[in-house]
Amino acid sequence: MTSISGIRALEAVGATAQNASIKADTIKNKMANPPSQEMTGASFADRLQESLNAVADAQNNAAQSVVDYETGKSEDLTKVMVDQQISSLGFQMTLNVRNKALSAYKEIMNMPV
Repeated sequence: MTSISGIRALEAVGATAQNASIKADTIKNKMANPPSQEMTGASFADRLQESLNAVADAQNNAAQSVVDYETGKSEDLTKVMVDQQISSLGFQMTLNVRNKALSAYKEIMNMPV
């Protein structure tokens, strides 16, 4: 290791430390001034609705791909299979989220008060 590369390594460490202090200052400012509801983004219900709509769109897209393939409008079987897999995975994920939420709800309801 030459002296020049050692200096560059020290400069890199210094830059990393400076970035860390800037990030720490930013976090402190955010904690001191919490964001309002408008700045935090969509609510959980909005995101859940968007996800359900995306799954429904994927299912509709898969169904349309099948119809297009069966009627001869499309000859791309791989696209049909991929659309069906996307639809299936989205539905399975939605089902698992529902099952976990239901399980958590039942567990909370069985807690002694």
